[in-house]
Amino acid sequence: MLVGGWSVPTLEDVPVHDTKTCASCGRTIEWRKKWARSWDDVKYCSDACRRHKVTDTDRALEASIRSLLDSRKGGATICPSEAAREVGEEDWRDLMEPARRAARRLVAAGEVEVTQGGKVVDPSTTKGPIRVRRVR
Repeated sequence: MLVGGWSVPTLEDVPVHDTKTCASCGRTIEWRKKWARSWDDVKYCSDACRRHKVTDTDRALEASIRSLLDSRKGGATICPSEAAREVGEEDWRDLMEPARRAARRLVAAGEVEVTQGGKVVDPSTTKGPIRVRRVR
């Protein structure tokens, strides 16, 4: 588009890049120019996630979330702390953030939804208490 003889970029001129989900924490990864050459190879949102990866405990938390939801009536929710208690027993508090990460990965896989105050929310940006339910 020309404005006053100058070329001004429009939204049609801006390239659209797909977003991805971090394989470790389940948060959304936004495209960055520094990843232009290797965008197809990007799996983690940060160096911390690259170091952490997905462990057996993380997989156990995902399985726990699934089994807890399967044992409830349709539409019922669980708190991630329930999965942490099931997997970690006495040390469950240390598993709270890993349980939230497991829930975010399940959201990315399309298996569950994260709610807050009864409304579906974006798990990548949500702070505070959350609930997890099967996708309706």
